[in-house]
Amino acid sequence: MATKVFFYTLRPYDELGIAQRLAPQLDVEFGSVQEYPTLENAELAKGYDAVSVTPCDMSAPMVKRFHELGVKSICCRSIGYDHVDRETARELGMKVANVDYPPNGVANFAIMLMLMSLRKAGHILKRGEAQDYSLQGKIGRDISTCTVGVIGTGRIGRTVLQHLSGFGCRLLAYDLYPNEEVKKIAEYVPLETLLAESDVITLHTNATEENHHLIDTKAIESMKPGVTIINTARGKLIDSDALIAGLESGKIGAAGLDVLENENGLYYYNRMGDVIPNPELAALRSMPNVILTDHTAFYTHEDVESMVRGVLESAAAFEKGQPTRHDVTNL
Repeated sequence: MATKVFFYTLRPYDELGIAQRLAPQLDVEFGSVQEYPTLENAELAKGYDAVSVTPCDMSAPMVKRFHELGVKSICCRSIGYDHVDRETARELGMKVANVDYPPNGVANFAIMLMLMSLRKAGHILKRGEAQDYSLQGKIGRDISTCTVGVIGTGRIGRTVLQHLSGFGCRLLAYDLYPNEEVKKIAEYVPLETLLAESDVITLHTNATEENHHLIDTKAIESMKPGVTIINTARGKLIDSDALIAGLESGKIGAAGLDVLENENGLYYYNRMGDVIPNPELAALRSMPNVILTDHTAFYTHEDVESMVRGVLESAAAFEKGQPTRHDVTNL
């Protein structure tokens, strides 16, 4: 019998076609809606073995609601899974999975944000739209003369370091579990050293209770004046108030942010014309030295296909009682 998966927020312009192509190959049947899951529309998943979601509200009430409807697993279409109440899922006997995808997309996007931030590309482009082609205020820094600190050396962090090694910059790394390959191109140092010596700091670690607000007021105070901060990982890693204060004081010279602390209900929606109750977003958007991209670092053809495939494979494995590398139920 085919495994049945119900997709929430399935995008018709990219994910749908991939799911239609891959599902028969993996003996999976699926249904879908473009809306986020709610307690009201959870009923749509009745009769399905698994639900697939992007980052959204999957707190205890949502998890319990799906369990009541007979859903046995929650398959995230993201690397991060901190939005799912896994404790409740475990208590109910439900499985939880994430996905992975080729690291090049996010890694290269992070490097792009570094280069754009260091060379003030966002500011230059905005002034060009106003036909201001003067040079004053546009002078930047060459990344080759910088020390770049990478926090988190999993697949994406390692790829960032590998690709940056061609730029000639000094590379520092921090991870609780050092990688032998990374040691060949970067120097592992304590977090305090990385924060104090880096001209550019880029985050590539999952969000956990332990590293919530990893970049806070104390961390920023220990950084070099004019530091550039890049985040393509999870918004919760940075204390937004501390970041804004650092930017306003000049302690932080620039920021390239693909994720924000309070982005749920914001990114992936068309909010044109809306009054958005998000003062952090408004403050950051007003700053010429901040580049905001709306959680799109992952968004390549290769990555999207890998994410959809990962959901289908995990759901089928859970249903057959087979192991899957994407099982994060007990992590």
